[in-house]
Amino acid sequence: MADLNFIVDLLFDDDLGKTRETIGATSSQKYIDAFNVIDKDPNQYLMVVENNTQIIGTCHLTLMPSLTFTGSTRLNIEAVRIKKEFRSLDIGQWMIEEAITYGKNMGASIVQLTTDKKRVKAKRFYHRLGFTDSHEGMKKHI
Repeated sequence: MADLNFIVDLLFDDDLGKTRETIGATSSQKYIDAFNVIDKDPNQYLMVVENNTQIIGTCHLTLMPSLTFTGSTRLNIEAVRIKKEFRSLDIGQWMIEEAITYGKNMGASIVQLTTDKKRVKAKRFYHRLGFTDSHEGMKKHI
């Protein structure tokens, strides 16, 4: 069974994560179940960044076949997290560049991501890396 403490630590090391993530026996099992589903799916990749033996960053990558853009494959980048004490050290830039390289190697021609509108610094970061505000994202919790 996967030990997911490092992921939970990164989720709670985030101002928005603190408000929407929960930890307890039931939620811990939900994280483990989600990890196992991701781990079994060849279109999913959980990138983990280490400093010596300490996990300092993660992001979740999903390859998605699409019927648009001539049947292209998209790479979706989700859950980008860097431990607070390692931010502003270009680790996030390296992660995104590695994610894009992974996507290209897997045949993706479009890379997409969303970021919460409250994450002003994250939005500037993604703009600096060449991402544009091409769509308006929408969500509905069910």
